[in-house]
Amino acid sequence: MNELNKKYKAFRVEEKEGKFICSIQELELAPLEKEELLIRVHYSSLNYKDALSATGNKGVTREYPHTPGIDAVGIIAQSQSENFAVGEKVIVTSYDLGMNTDGGFGEYIKVPSDWAVRLPEKMTMKEAMLIGTAGLTAGMSVLRLTELIKPENGKIAVSGATGGVGSIAVSILGKLGYSVVGITGKESETEYLKSIGATEILLRSEIEDFKNRPLLKPLFAGAIDTVGGVILENIIKSTAVLGVVTCCGNVASPKLELTVFPFILRGVTLIGIDSQNYPMKYRKKVWEMLSEEWKINQEALAYSEVTLEGIEEKIALILDGKLKGRTVIKLVE
Repeated sequence: MNELNKKYKAFRVEEKEGKFICSIQELELAPLEKEELLIRVHYSSLNYKDALSATGNKGVTREYPHTPGIDAVGIIAQSQSENFAVGEKVIVTSYDLGMNTDGGFGEYIKVPSDWAVRLPEKMTMKEAMLIGTAGLTAGMSVLRLTELIKPENGKIAVSGATGGVGSIAVSILGKLGYSVVGITGKESETEYLKSIGATEILLRSEIEDFKNRPLLKPLFAGAIDTVGGVILENIIKSTAVLGVVTCCGNVASPKLELTVFPFILRGVTLIGIDSQNYPMKYRKKVWEMLSEEWKINQEALAYSEVTLEGIEEKIALILDGKLKGRTVIKLVE
């Protein structure tokens, strides 16, 4: 059957009388334009940004009805690009997917071809979504950190360590031989974090209670921060001479209250990670590394697998800060 004659299922969010309602709906495929791909989505994954889109955050999604899902992997069903052929397996993450372009919580996506990355040979489609934007962000953070900091330089802190980005960062760094301090608000997850690569655990309440001084005792050679706010402030203040801190999130707060002393007295480097528009050549490099030397043992990571019907429950958990690890969404039986 011609793909354009088919309808497909999607997790749809509608705005009705000021409320945002989620449901599974049947939609019609639209024709492709030049340099676009039609991709049959096999897997997607749930991210915090998806939960915001699904609950009406206009900073993420301006217009509704809308299909969230900033991650997708699947097989090209139709191509209007000379660079991609029907039947190729591709990953699409970030850019505008799932924000103002219908995303991976539907059985098909229609996207510009320059958003797609070929699935690495040594990676399955499910593995790609166990990684997703969270893993890509973690990989970008690790790439920048490890350019300047080596295992022998000292401990590396990872905040939000049980979350999607944090848990993958812990796993990669542990695999590379770094001493990893996992920062978490969940004391019950100590053994889990140690099982995926952390050597020490620091509770969120402990680092939040560090004394309010311009500089603190140097504890870390570097860090990957996923939460922002006072935790990032205290990580920076506790980073040793010539240390490196990457930051990629603001779930705790987008604000930083700091002096310049960590930067001019200790030479600390703060590197921002923007996975949404990261250059394609680096995306390809990180995906290849995630499929080979950084390959994650998926059995060690905490994850759950749901269908479209199970997404709404997971959204409630992620917004409440109770979702552990990754959530993979299966769209093809």
